[in-house]
Amino acid sequence: MKNKIVRINILVLVIIGLIAGIVKISPVVFTGYEMYKKATETMSIQDKIEEIKQKKDYITFDKIPEEYIKQVLKSEDRRFYYHFGFDPISTARAMANNIIAGSYSQGGSTITQQLAKNMYFSFEKKYERKVAELFVAYHLEKELTKDEILELYCNIAYYGEGCYGLKEAAKHYYGVNPLKLSHAQIKALVWTIKSPNNYNPHVYRGSIA
Repeated sequence: MKNKIVRINILVLVIIGLIAGIVKISPVVFTGYEMYKKATETMSIQDKIEEIKQKKDYITFDKIPEEYIKQVLKSEDRRFYYHFGFDPISTARAMANNIIAGSYSQGGSTITQQLAKNMYFSFEKKYERKVAELFVAYHLEKELTKDEILELYCNIAYYGEGCYGLKEAAKHYYGVNPLKLSHAQIKALVWTIKSPNNYNPHVYRGSIA
């Protein structure tokens, strides 16, 4: 009888915890959805994609070095070809690290989420923005192939010193087109994405493993 009462009490506490969690999360989800709606109503996702493709230095997937694709997937999103825009493993790891750090220090974003952020949202670390990203990421994954998403990402990612997109960054830092980048230059540019102002080739001179 005593064990039964203990189990019931534990169950009640779990249920209360779940309800409290849902109540706490609900406003964040609602605000994030409103951010997504406002952004995409101002400019639709398809129109935003077309705007990106009109850039002078836009390059198609076949003009991006295979080595660059390999390195950016290794650095930013190892399971890119196996998820649907959201990676629960990376997100869970980031959440655990944030709890340990006591702050929002990691986001666990997939490449699709990073593309969504770069298309529409600020870099401010807020959970509402992460929710908005997820809605855009879901739309991108539904409408585009993985290679199309990667192509857009490589054309909109920020590389520091006012450079957006791989072609612009390759010209700015090394004076070459992307297909002419060396292995070391590719690794340096991929590393730059993590913190463009701190790790770009004109600032960061450390070794890159």
